[in-house]
Amino acid sequence: MQNSLLLFDGALNTTEIYAQWYAFGAENNFGANAIFTGIVRAENDCQGLSFDIYAPLLEQWLKTWCDKAQKHNAYLKMAHSKGDVFNYQSSYMAGVFSAKRRATLDIFEDFIEDFKHNAPIWKYDLKNGQRIYAKERSHHLPHSGILSS
Repeated sequence: MQNSLLLFDGALNTTEIYAQWYAFGAENNFGANAIFTGIVRAENDCQGLSFDIYAPLLEQWLKTWCDKAQKHNAYLKMAHSKGDVFNYQSSYMAGVFSAKRRATLDIFEDFIEDFKHNAPIWKYDLKNGQRIYAKERSHHLPHSGILSS
């Protein structure tokens, strides 16, 4: 069985990803599938957000979580945008899948919260046609060397 990371240029096609993940749950007889969809909010006078991702670091972060999940017979999937995503579009989806709800629910919130604070993704505000690093809303990424600032 495969955990997965999907990276997309621009906004996510949430309908397509959800359908694939729903099929994954059904094909594996998982009765507990929790899917979180993050939508870019209109705030701070931004037209949207933009994201830089160094895939090897993100894959390493996700692998650590996948290993934790598999100890509970659960599986993780994640999709994230690279580049520009405008307000009211999706930039992030996370899925936790298991035969039993307790395993899914035990992992779901912690996985999403850790993503917010520790996943190696750099966020920018889109304002007036410019891409501005969102330093005040970013978190220091431990062990990421020069990419941490």
